Amino acid sequence: MDADQVLAYRSEFPIADTETIPILDTPGRILAEAIVSDINLPDFRRTTMDGFAVKAASTFGASEGSPGFMTVRGRISMGKTPDFALGPGEAARISTGGMLPEGADAVVMIEHTEALDESAIEVYKSVAPGQHVVEIGEDFTQGDTILKPGSKIRPQEAGLLAAFGREHVNVYKRPVVGIISTGDEVVPIDQHPQTGQIRDVNTYTLASLVRESGGEPLIFGIIKDDYQALLDACTRALDRSDMVLISGGSSVGARDFTIEALSALPDSRIRVHGISISPGKPTILARVGTKAVWGLPGHVVSAMIVFTMITRPFLYHMAGREPERRRAFRIPARLGRNLASVQGRVDYVRVRLKQDEPGGLIAEPILGKSGLIHTMVKADGLIEIDRDTEGLDKDEPVSVIPL
Repeated sequence: MDADQVLAYRSEFPIADTETIPILDTPGRILAEAIVSDINLPDFRRTTMDGFAVKAASTFGASEGSPGFMTVRGRISMGKTPDFALGPGEAARISTGGMLPEGADAVVMIEHTEALDESAIEVYKSVAPGQHVVEIGEDFTQGDTILKPGSKIRPQEAGLLAAFGREHVNVYKRPVVGIISTGDEVVPIDQHPQTGQIRDVNTYTLASLVRESGGEPLIFGIIKDDYQALLDACTRALDRSDMVLISGGSSVGARDFTIEALSALPDSRIRVHGISISPGKPTILARVGTKAVWGLPGHVVSAMIVFTMITRPFLYHMAGREPERRRAFRIPARLGRNLASVQGRVDYVRVRLKQDEPGGLIAEPILGKSGLIHTMVKADGLIEIDRDTEGLDKDEPVSVIPL
């Protein structure tokens, strides 16, 4: 089965419920409601500079050699509505963010003026109507949809919510993702591995990926290669999670109990058993009730790449993320060396980005087996070699998926 066929199963799984939270807690969350502007923003004409509010026509022709003379009507206080209007040849002192008085349509920067006394200035540069001024509704107009459901809230979106007086907002709950690590050879990270044993790296890499992707990881520990133990762990995880990740036990072998255990769960259906990608071919996806259960490869690099390219889009869907925002952003670069590939599968190659002397970026492949985590530590991203491509040549344009 190819990756696109696997990704098509996303629609089988429900989107998370919603909750209302304070905007201070919103960064990183996914918006669950449309935010519509109930006012113009700004709702008054304001300056972007310190200087003098003027009628632009009064400054036409002003220059260093022939300055314009203007009468100062007064100073505009911040946060106050001016109680006077300006006529031709008149100006008012104003600070950044201040409200323009009636009759003014531009601002002369203070650097382009010189005070003759408290009531008069010379202007050394002309301004056009609207110069250094933010007009009413220039940011947002009343009735505009300013944020759509499915938008990820960053600090700038949190600031926008504050600008419209939203103290609380409706967001999707973070999907809870249960993580199970399997294998007789896997030991907790606080133990010194004996010969033939390895520390439980996958639990921590997957938990970090889940959290980075907007989910809440829930750790269920290490399960030995025992059918009943795995079945019991899956039952516990499904009871407390929205999605379950099982690392290890997805390859063919005498002690491969993953398929058996998943098949034995109530209302279970195996959707995927093998994906035509490398690394990560022996991936499993089961639908148990309305929940996704993944059998990920035991090798840490394979597990991370499968999560990044296949599992993460499912998590984004469950988290309510806007469809057009789900795609991985890609960086254009040129390949640093020839790369061979096997037809009939999609290959994901780790690369490090380097700045090219004439400009642009070079993607240098980091080659290594799927059990070598240093290849991911050194990598800036992945390049995808299509299943119908035999390989890529040095200097060929590539698109890098950032890690």
